[in-house]
Amino acid sequence: MNASTSNRTGFPTPLVATAWLGAHLGDPDLRILDCSVIRQDRADGTYTFVSGRTTWEQGHIPGSMHVFVLGELSDADNPVPMMMPAFEDFADIMAGYGIGNNTRVVLYDNSNHAWAARVWWMLRVCGFDTAAVLNGGWKKWRMENREISTAPASYPRGNFIPQPRPDLMATKQEVLNSLGSASVKLIHALPPDSFTGKVAPYGRPGRIPGSGNVYCDWLIDPETHTYIDPEAQRRLFAQAGALDADRVITYCGGGIAASSDALALVCLGVKNVAVYDGSLSEWAADPALPMETG
Repeated sequence: MNASTSNRTGFPTPLVATAWLGAHLGDPDLRILDCSVIRQDRADGTYTFVSGRTTWEQGHIPGSMHVFVLGELSDADNPVPMMMPAFEDFADIMAGYGIGNNTRVVLYDNSNHAWAARVWWMLRVCGFDTAAVLNGGWKKWRMENREISTAPASYPRGNFIPQPRPDLMATKQEVLNSLGSASVKLIHALPPDSFTGKVAPYGRPGRIPGSGNVYCDWLIDPETHTYIDPEAQRRLFAQAGALDADRVITYCGGGIAASSDALALVCLGVKNVAVYDGSLSEWAADPALPMETG
């Protein structure tokens, strides 16, 4: 896997092992963010997401702080849900967690890495490369009976100076312009039933035309909770057409699952990857935009 950072305080890959984190708890330059979000199922078969702060308060990785991805890390002024806030606003929030140009960040969640990957990707969009996602997350940490704390953590305010890379977030217009292009591949990160249009959680059924499907959960080993081995990942993305394109754009419902696919592609050494921030929450809501089923 290719290195995502060149900074001396960085990580060799976008993923960090639980053993490494266990050995480095308390490092003065380390910040740990719990990005967990809780899914709540409704009686009508739909679901919603709420903050994972309550579960974090009941037990978490020592030194970690909880960040609510759908709240403070989403643009409240944008009608499309879960959109990334302005670069300066995001940097200000991160600085409040003690994150700055001389810190390292480890991100984790209690599900399938997608929430942690989303924050990792947003950091990357802002030019911050000294971050990694905990491979296996909270599930693996618990499975290994590692240290757990209920104590809150706080750090001096960081000096986070964003160096934006807007090309890492694709817009609706870019996606529309890419349709039919052999040089750009769209990757749908939701389950096959959503890809084919059997279910339509975002209104209109189906996918953006020309997309391949790599469901983000396919990338995770259900027993170890870690990402599957790189060759297995490579096969999935090759089958979906992602390894033959000059640029890959991942998307889902709101840019969360898509971030896990994007992280995996970066780990595989794919250079030109973007997340479509609006994803189907934006695309499917516009009846003028094409959708494909089957």
